[in-house]
Amino acid sequence: MKALFYTREYPPYVYGGAGVHVEYLAAELARLMEVEVRAFGDQDEAGSDLTVKGYPYDNPVFKHADGKLKAVLQTLSTCVRMNADNIDADVVHCHTWYAHFAGIIAKLCYGIPLVITTHSLEPLRPWKREQLGRGYDASSWVEKTAIEMADAIIAVSKETREDVLKFFDVEEDKVKVIYNGIDLQQYAPTEDISTLKEYGVDPSKPYVLFVGRITRQKGIIHLVNAIKYIAPDTQVVLCAGAPDTPEIAKEMEESVNEVMKTRDNVIWISKMLEKKEVIQLYSHADVFCCPSIYEPFGIINIEAMACHTAVVASAVGGIKEVVVDGETGLLIPLEQQKSAPFEPVDPDKFSRDLAAGIN
Repeated sequence: MKALFYTREYPPYVYGGAGVHVEYLAAELARLMEVEVRAFGDQDEAGSDLTVKGYPYDNPVFKHADGKLKAVLQTLSTCVRMNADNIDADVVHCHTWYAHFAGIIAKLCYGIPLVITTHSLEPLRPWKREQLGRGYDASSWVEKTAIEMADAIIAVSKETREDVLKFFDVEEDKVKVIYNGIDLQQYAPTEDISTLKEYGVDPSKPYVLFVGRITRQKGIIHLVNAIKYIAPDTQVVLCAGAPDTPEIAKEMEESVNEVMKTRDNVIWISKMLEKKEVIQLYSHADVFCCPSIYEPFGIINIEAMACHTAVVASAVGGIKEVVVDGETGLLIPLEQQKSAPFEPVDPDKFSRDLAAGIN
């Protein structure tokens, strides 16, 4: 049997949990069957059981396209090119809406069974319109079409499964829950502190750590606003990059600069770090904070736990199924708006509660 993965993210181009998931799944599944990965990028790996091929995302054809629509047009174009090469797989497995269009084409044109893993759902990410404009309507259509025509759907948490059944016309028995996992041989405490020294983190003093993208979804702004309530002797290490939009990048920069006026122990690492560097930061942190306002699973939380670091996380989505309150961390209640954009009803209270949990 042979499985074909379609994904936007695959090493070395990984910026979120979906990419981490695909890397692990491809490697483990390759022990049982032949696996081919087609990803956005320039990868070119050929093994006996695992083959990886990248397809360039940037396309000069769209150089004059509207700034927000350009990303969607390039995504759809890349998905078409992914299907230009012959397919000899028995099943196609797609990850995130970015690759779903490739799966739609494969099922329609090649008649291959389609499996979708729902790492997130567009109806619950309305802030994506800020990033994609009308392209958000296109991404929502692609996701809906792929999920409703899929032969099987994998949800990364029980709550995500409930959301799939709520927003899409699919049969219940088609949707299975399979939690994300990590490699415990990789994610384990380390005594190495070279990364801490490189970025000016004092290992002799306590610090709280954030790792993630600069997006509305990840709630990073709420954590930055919480810094003024965090104990003054606690270092705050923000490993945050890849902003969704220029607007949130500007907001993040202004917020961090403002808090740095009164604290000299806030460290912002904006570059994407290697896995071994992040493991060092996890290992020596006193607390890992996940302030997400939407999180279907939250693989970062189990990465932190594996490195023996306590977690303070918002009680949303799949996080509630991962973090055991009072045992592996603290869950921070979050009252959200009933409709888009699902922000905290009282942002300052949420920030204060995050700080209280960290303290």
